[in-house]
Amino acid sequence: MLLRFEVANHRSIKETVELSMIAVDEDRVAARSFDRLQEKVLTLASIYGANASGKTNVLKALAWLSEAVGSSLRQWGDFVPREPFRFGEGETRTSAFEVEFMTNDIRYAYHLEVSDSEVVFESLASYPERRRRVLFERDGMDLHLRRGLTAAVGARTLLTPTTLALSAAMRFEEPEISSFGRDLSGISHLNLHRSPYRRRGADSRRRFPSTTSIFDYSADDAVEDVGPALSKDRELAISMLRLADLGIDDVDVLDIEGARGVGVRKSLQLVHRAGEHRSSFHMSEESDGTRVWFSLIGPVLGVLRTGGVLLLDEIDASLHPLLSAHLLTLFQDPETNPRNAQLIFTTHDTSLLNHLNRDEVWLTEKGEDGSTSLTALAEYGGDKVRRSTNLERAYLQGRFGAVPQVDQFALRHALGLLGEG
Repeated sequence: MLLRFEVANHRSIKETVELSMIAVDEDRVAARSFDRLQEKVLTLASIYGANASGKTNVLKALAWLSEAVGSSLRQWGDFVPREPFRFGEGETRTSAFEVEFMTNDIRYAYHLEVSDSEVVFESLASYPERRRRVLFERDGMDLHLRRGLTAAVGARTLLTPTTLALSAAMRFEEPEISSFGRDLSGISHLNLHRSPYRRRGADSRRRFPSTTSIFDYSADDAVEDVGPALSKDRELAISMLRLADLGIDDVDVLDIEGARGVGVRKSLQLVHRAGEHRSSFHMSEESDGTRVWFSLIGPVLGVLRTGGVLLLDEIDASLHPLLSAHLLTLFQDPETNPRNAQLIFTTHDTSLLNHLNRDEVWLTEKGEDGSTSLTALAEYGGDKVRRSTNLERAYLQGRFGAVPQVDQFALRHALGLLGEG
């Protein structure tokens, strides 16, 4: 589980911002506990803010770090494909990332600092007995490994100025390092568009099964170690479709012969029931909301099964608020989320605040210099935000900021609605 994430000098994020998954209000089932951790951990985090305030960039920063661990060894060449803050000294300063995870019931802390041309600093520590134990520390090309990590010694032979030591060490399957690396590189994301600075193929690896593969087990051979579980997921996927009250009763996967009899392609048919009558509809005939909900089922079931982290940008896009609220419940409820999967998402849907606790809400604002700030709602204004606060009403009233400030005079003038004086 993700415990904490920090980033500085990435896209619109200039100075360090922190996203914490540590619970403030611990006396509820949505807060998960660990034997070797004093605090409880959340399974949800939402990010609210005005357009262009940097909500998506917080998710992109975490996705960047995850993809860096998974691809630096194979994909990075002469430069580090980072995206520094574009104003002031951003492009000459290093970019820094720090993340804490619970992996195999052990807390890990990973720190990374990069420039355009090299990995400047990198370290990984674990806390098996709640005491910090450095597994490796890297300063430039100088890599120091903890004594006893014999399997990871070979990482030195793979190290280049632009290769992460964590990526290199994972190749040698050192258990203490590789398990954490897999968790971090395995973070999934949806709706986060590929960066133009990323090398081709760097973020192409599928981290979750598609919804189609759940209904047609042979459709996604690229997904590792999920084949046997997909058949069990079919019933859950059907339940999610029925739960959405879309009138869908079942899903058929048909083999359609290609043009001139060449090849076979798969065609999904959603079976609707109306009274005693059943009829199949092609996916293209369904509404945008139905297609969005259908596309989410595979990734959501995948991460709930494995206990990973899913980043979702604009959870409310084409989705009814009731479906979005149900999605949150799936992650909050231990019965549907027994492996402590986490969902971190951005949204403008204020109605979801009625389904979130104060420590599950974060707010972004853009400063005069164009930089993004990230504030925990639970810490906003000291003790102003109590557990009993109506979060939606308070947010819309502007009590927490992070809402658009519209210049009505300028808008009316641009629309030609003001008379000439």
